[in-house]
Amino acid sequence: METSRYDIIGDVHGCLTELNELLAALGYETGTAGLPRHAAGFMPVFVGDLADRGDDSVGVLSLAARMVAANLALFAPGNHDDKLFRFLRGAKVKQTHGLDGTVAQLNALPTEQRETLTQDILTYLAPAPSHLILDDGKLIVAHAGIRAEWIGIHHGAAKAHTLYGDVRGFEPVTGKPLRHDWAAEYDGAAFIAYGHTPAPFLAWHTAPNGRRFVLVPERNNTINLDTGCVFGGALTALRYNGNAGTRELFSVPAHRAYAFHEDLAYSVKP
Repeated sequence: METSRYDIIGDVHGCLTELNELLAALGYETGTAGLPRHAAGFMPVFVGDLADRGDDSVGVLSLAARMVAANLALFAPGNHDDKLFRFLRGAKVKQTHGLDGTVAQLNALPTEQRETLTQDILTYLAPAPSHLILDDGKLIVAHAGIRAEWIGIHHGAAKAHTLYGDVRGFEPVTGKPLRHDWAAEYDGAAFIAYGHTPAPFLAWHTAPNGRRFVLVPERNNTINLDTGCVFGGALTALRYNGNAGTRELFSVPAHRAYAFHEDLAYSVKP
């Protein structure tokens, strides 16, 4: 399906209820095979980190895989997705940062259902490119962002950047990654939508039509759509209409904090 109309959805992290509410707010209705479709031809684009930490990672993964398989959605993988794919392929990975919960949800499924979902994940989600080049190159979707010179390169340092951001070392005590603010230096022509690092605060705005959304500023032709839903923030989408040359934000509040993030003022221990 060729289109220049996209709804780019920030990090879902297993928050299926909020994802369904966001799709409804965007005007999607259930169509063939029970999958959401938009009458005006908008296509959801997942910016990565579908699973981990939320209460229904299995539901999110199933919905996303089925939508991608039906050409009703696009997907750019995040670091959590990449780790899950490696686990499902048999690699030895540490079940930390929420992966343990996703694995537990998978293991709770009946055997046939678990095997089918695993195959769907590896068939329809795992082969996704490291970043998406859309609207004739005017729009780039990359989970943790990308430098202008790496657009179109899907391996090595470019791929690592799209998964983890511009990491330049680690804190000696905590081991937390030291991320460079790549967006502050971005000067490319393509508009980049990304996520990965949740916004430190939530500023809600009300449109003239009464629609409320989290106001996340565009910066140097980039926008961060991770508004920390799984940590008690909100799930946000950017409606990008290349035909009309417009961009709008849509958000739904998290029902609760499913996980705790010590650096986010709005996050409380669940």
